[in-house]
Amino acid sequence: MVRGFSGAFWELRRKQQPWLRSRLNSACRHLMIWMVSGGQATPQVFLTDPGPHCPQRVMGTLGVPVREVGGGKGASRPGAPRSGCESLGRPAGDARVGVCVLSQTQTDKQRFLRAVEILSDAVRAQANGSMDEYFPKAVLAKKIEVRETRSDGGGPGDVGAVSPRGVCGPFWLFQTLILEEASELLTSNVRQQAMLCVVALSQVNPPFSLSQKLDLVNVGVVRVFALPHARRSVDEMDSASLYAQTVQAFEDMLQALVMDGLDPDMTILQKVLEIVLPWLVTSEKVPEQARAAYTVAHMLRFVCNFPELLHMAEFSIVGTLMGTLGVFCLNPQHDVCTGASEGLHYLFTVLVLHRRRAKQKTEVLLRDLQKHFHGAWFAHMQDLTMFFRKYLTPEERADVILVAMEAMATTSRNDGSGASKMLTAILKSPMADIGKVPEIIQYICHRTRGVTETTAQATIRDLLCLLARTYTDEVVLVLFKIQDQSRSRVRRLWEMLASVPRGYEEIMESLQQRMTQRPEPGAPEPRDRRQISPLMATRAIHELLLEPRQRVEVQSLFASLFMALLLRTSFLVAVGGTEPSWDQQHGAESMDPMSSTVDALKALMRSAGYGDHVSYVQKLGGWELLASRERHHEGVALLARAMVIKSCWHNRPVFSLVIGALQAHDRTDHLTALTFATELLRCPDVAATVDNVTIHILAGWFQSEDPVVVKQMLQVVETFAKHGNMARQLRLLQPYVLNCCYSQDSDIVMETFLMLQGVVQYLTWQRSSSFLVQLSFMLRPFFEEESERLRLAAFKIYEGILAKVKRGFLAFPLKHHVLNLIVLLVLHLEDRDADVAQVCRLTLCHMATALGWSGLKVTFAKKDMWMILKALLEQEAGKAIWFLRQCMTLFKSPQAPIRHAAVWFAGQIIQTLDMDKDGETEEAYSALQSLREDPDPMVSCLATQICYVLEAKETPSAPPPTSCFCTGRP
Repeated sequence: MVRGFSGAFWELRRKQQPWLRSRLNSACRHLMIWMVSGGQATPQVFLTDPGPHCPQRVMGTLGVPVREVGGGKGASRPGAPRSGCESLGRPAGDARVGVCVLSQTQTDKQRFLRAVEILSDAVRAQANGSMDEYFPKAVLAKKIEVRETRSDGGGPGDVGAVSPRGVCGPFWLFQTLILEEASELLTSNVRQQAMLCVVALSQVNPPFSLSQKLDLVNVGVVRVFALPHARRSVDEMDSASLYAQTVQAFEDMLQALVMDGLDPDMTILQKVLEIVLPWLVTSEKVPEQARAAYTVAHMLRFVCNFPELLHMAEFSIVGTLMGTLGVFCLNPQHDVCTGASEGLHYLFTVLVLHRRRAKQKTEVLLRDLQKHFHGAWFAHMQDLTMFFRKYLTPEERADVILVAMEAMATTSRNDGSGASKMLTAILKSPMADIGKVPEIIQYICHRTRGVTETTAQATIRDLLCLLARTYTDEVVLVLFKIQDQSRSRVRRLWEMLASVPRGYEEIMESLQQRMTQRPEPGAPEPRDRRQISPLMATRAIHELLLEPRQRVEVQSLFASLFMALLLRTSFLVAVGGTEPSWDQQHGAESMDPMSSTVDALKALMRSAGYGDHVSYVQKLGGWELLASRERHHEGVALLARAMVIKSCWHNRPVFSLVIGALQAHDRTDHLTALTFATELLRCPDVAATVDNVTIHILAGWFQSEDPVVVKQMLQVVETFAKHGNMARQLRLLQPYVLNCCYSQDSDIVMETFLMLQGVVQYLTWQRSSSFLVQLSFMLRPFFEEESERLRLAAFKIYEGILAKVKRGFLAFPLKHHVLNLIVLLVLHLEDRDADVAQVCRLTLCHMATALGWSGLKVTFAKKDMWMILKALLEQEAGKAIWFLRQCMTLFKSPQAPIRHAAVWFAGQIIQTLDMDKDGETEEAYSALQSLREDPDPMVSCLATQICYVLEAKETPSAPPPTSCFCTGRP
């Protein structure tokens, strides 16, 4: 090393101007002294094995006393001092320099530092000069590191005073220059000169490595920030001026160390700031906090002067920096507040200049920032809020929030108050995207339990609600992850979410949206693993409903949430009570989807004040039915019936949502909606809301191919009729109902007639005469149905209609229709179903009343069919032809007794008619001729006899009839 230094030095000295040679000579003399002495004031150098390149010549030239030790090949004499190499622990014969430890003086230190500075200037003046050609730069850097002993035990980032390694990396062998000055006083400019030497060394090649730079920063931060307040010393030296110069030199050193060529390297600046910031955040001494704040501000001001910053995209400390400075710009200590405010100002300037926007907008922003420089705190908060939204990345925004929460969680009241104010200002503005949401939620859960200040608690609560509203899925996933580990910890967060009315509603709506997603079985898993499943959403809704605070908000959410949960039960029943595979994630596989949904539904009703409804349904076994696959819709009907019986005040909004669900015909849970609507329509208040749009939606379901759906619609019609004031709605549904009577499905037809049988009882002639008349005309084909149930239902419907007809209401065409059915009713007194015969007798009595046949009414009520037919023919002889036509239609009756009675009555009528004048007899004769082949012998026999009678009447000489027909009855 010495050999290389001597040759390079003389070459450097030769190239310099004469006026600089003397300075170089002095500088190199001091460097050589320090090099060979290890920093002693009066070094003694012991040389072994001097050779042609021995540094003795150099030492002599510089005036360094040199004494040879040993001779020849490095042999040493007995009793002679050890060689310098041996004193360093190296083998004898190594032509290096030995050291004897003597004392150091301030003058020697200053001379050495001045020598380093002169040599650096000289090397920098060369085109391609390198410091290592003259003296190893790493060695010089280690020699000028400032290491002192703090009487207070150290501070953030203290490198220590004893360890040879400390934070200085692997170069501890070169740490030979330590400025041992009292930490209580600043009495010399050695610190200042040392840091200026670092500046000088930073400007020459080779550059410092990153670890060397950080070692220097660490040492400089510890030795400058720990200085006491500026005060006058004993020798009246102006310590304030010396302090200012030292701080300036420190900042110059930091600025030089962050440079990479001609531009600042932002990755190095970030590491420097990471060393400085803990002094601002964790120190309990105001001077140390103020120095740290001003250091950050001046470093940011420094980089603002450069048009290009290296690795700006990797400068990831922006969020932490903005949050920290934002908190401390509200600090009550003036120096700390001012330094932090300046730092915030220059940070904004860096963002404006290097996260570029339009040039014109950049200039406007810079002018606005300059106006706010050293302004009031609310001006800084306005700027911070704007930059938070527009210039930070989502992860950086999260860093700001985490810093604020960490400050609120500390014991410092000032930091917590400032953080609360800053975060409140941020939350009031429209929120931009935020990253690290799970990390924030976990921090709130685990680290803020000790926050007792009311404002801070409210701020944390508002933050949690905002995140839950915006990032519902991520928040819920984290909460359940924590809840699986400790339910008591996360219970507090559920309470916080339920304590903000507006946020509560938005969170519930978001969860409801997730819950109503219907993945098909076998569907691929969602790409975004942060998306919660319907089961997780249901569980979250249940947790929020367990909080009793938001009773009012639950009222407004009840209808939509109730329907969502109810329809979800139907969906689960349809898929077998299990979710698709992708729903079994995030630890939810142990939960039963159906029980979770039913529990959430119960919690919703209790939270809305319907605890008695829940008990009523429970007593009737409705909740078990709701979860049953076979009887699920019975449970749905029971739940709706309970809401009607118990006069639930949400019936109308729930019905509105049910109709909305029915409007979407592609839904798979339409039967649930129809079942629920059918029961709700029993409530008069709900029925009163039915308008034309609702009727149109309901009517569309009459065209369903599912018989169960059609039967539900028939129940709806019956419910309308029971209300008695819904004639208009019934009139709109009338075509659909009558169309069901002709369905291909016999069950639908039967169900329709049974419904009509009940409906007729509730209708009045004044309001529903049109429908009743049309219904009576429609019944005619069903009177001859082979199905006894259907035939009986048809006659009962007709009997119910005629029971409502008064004589004054009987007009064309109803009167004509009634007269057309009189023979049919009389003949069906012989119906094989006794119930039909009984209904027909009642119908005849109603008919006699409507027609004003008071005499026949007694006959209809008491006489048998034969007597009634004779009496009818005698009293209404003018209608004989009409009666004959009716008899002819009954010739095709499926019942033999009715055909037989029709043939007999036709014979009675024909006897009263003039065969020559009435053409109707010819048609009757042809019909009777066809009945001669009837499968029933009594019918065929009677038809044959009547034909003989008719033929005989055409021949005057024919003998009088002797058949039983003449007796008047078979």
